[in-house]
Amino acid sequence: MNYCLMDAGFLYALFDDSDVHSLPVRKCVGKIREEIVIPIPAVTETAYFIQKNLGQAALGDFAEDLSNMDVRFEAPTTQDYYRTSEVLRKYKDSNLDFVDACIFAIAERLNITKILTIDRRHFGMFRPAHCDAFEILP
Repeated sequence: MNYCLMDAGFLYALFDDSDVHSLPVRKCVGKIREEIVIPIPAVTETAYFIQKNLGQAALGDFAEDLSNMDVRFEAPTTQDYYRTSEVLRKYKDSNLDFVDACIFAIAERLNITKILTIDRRHFGMFRPAHCDAFEILP
């Protein structure tokens, strides 16, 4: 089966209708035929921003929405954390955050080439070991 991996910015835009990226993200999701994988660190990062920007009630709604999503949630492995450390060191001048580096590591481990993200800058600069470059959607 083919997979695509969703990052926190994409997940946030999917939840927050007022986000500038919400419409393109929703249109993109409607066209996805692969199974969607959401790394647990992306869920945590999204929850942080929902609580910060939208409040506690929205955070409860987000948790409920997660329980109804037809996706695969993926926890990082010890190997992923090691690869995350390598990525953070390699791209140290790019202001890359921990969650993006972890997502990169998970994508490599699962051999995923499609990334659902609004962060074209960071995911576009990665040079994954398993493909020439990520396909970035939307």
